[in-house]
Amino acid sequence: MELAMTESPFLTEAAAADYLGLAPATLARWRSVGAQGPAYRKFGGAVRYAKADLDAYVSAAEVRR
Repeated sequence: MELAMTESPFLTEAAAADYLGLAPATLARWRSVGAQGPAYRKFGGAVRYAKADLDAYVSAAEVRR
């Protein structure tokens, strides 16, 4: 069975910050203080964000007037 190489569903901290329009330091600060930020995962020491989690975070932050 041959596995096709596909793009990872996980983004680095820098890529996630860019996707959200934030500085990477903002995501790092939210993680360190336990602030309500997007869900993340750690693989070894590497922090990764799922695009689906980032989209859910953005949707939850929607303000309707």
